[in-house]
Amino acid sequence: MKLTIGGTEIHYIIEGGGDRDILLLHGWGSSLDVWAHIAKHLSGRFRLISLDFPGCGKSGMPKNPLTLEDYGELTLEFIKKAGLNAPVFVGHSHGGRVILYLAGQGKINPGKIVLFDSAGIKPKKTMKQKLRLYSFKTIRLILTMPVIKNHTGRLLEKARAHFGSADYKSAPEVMRKTLVNLVNTDLRDILPCIKASTLLIWGENDPATPLSDAKLMEKGIADCGLCVINGAGHYSFLEAPAQVNGILDSFLGGKQ
Repeated sequence: MKLTIGGTEIHYIIEGGGDRDILLLHGWGSSLDVWAHIAKHLSGRFRLISLDFPGCGKSGMPKNPLTLEDYGELTLEFIKKAGLNAPVFVGHSHGGRVILYLAGQGKINPGKIVLFDSAGIKPKKTMKQKLRLYSFKTIRLILTMPVIKNHTGRLLEKARAHFGSADYKSAPEVMRKTLVNLVNTDLRDILPCIKASTLLIWGENDPATPLSDAKLMEKGIADCGLCVINGAGHYSFLEAPAQVNGILDSFLGGKQ
């Protein structure tokens, strides 16, 4: 199924037939397919709604770079157009960041939130990362000097590609600029504004959103609990499906 929101076609699916809605928001560069086993496990008790964010899966590419606020407004419009009824919010990585933003800004008031390895805390850079960033900024400063900037566009793009992350390098231009808008977002100041009962499920060895981020979120959100999946990485719910399903059953309730 598809809806048009803000001029972009958004692909989504609905599974299950329970009387409670769960909205599933995937991470950066992923798609709704990542939720397949969770949707299958919960579909007997809940109505599962998952979407592909713009530029992902089967959704259209955005015309302009998106900000976190854009993702928030898109999600709110999707909830309205798809007819969701007070859904539980479940998010992974960037999807979790969108949920944190909406809940922290008071734009949603869900009964429950589940976050898997969520983004939303500005990452601390290693010395190597700091040196790469300094090198890029120095090159960018030189290549954008008034005397030569009209002739250095391709060189600047090559520098961005060389110094950028794997996510940055693999993304189309509009999504690269979107990633730049998102990567330094830090939502820790609005965590205390989140009133919903929140469950954090995290990979012990997550290299993208480290466990220290989860502990900051657990401390900042009043009604919050943290479950650590030993040995797992950034996709903890895929690496330990049976364990995660048991945790979800306990938190979400409903007859199995």
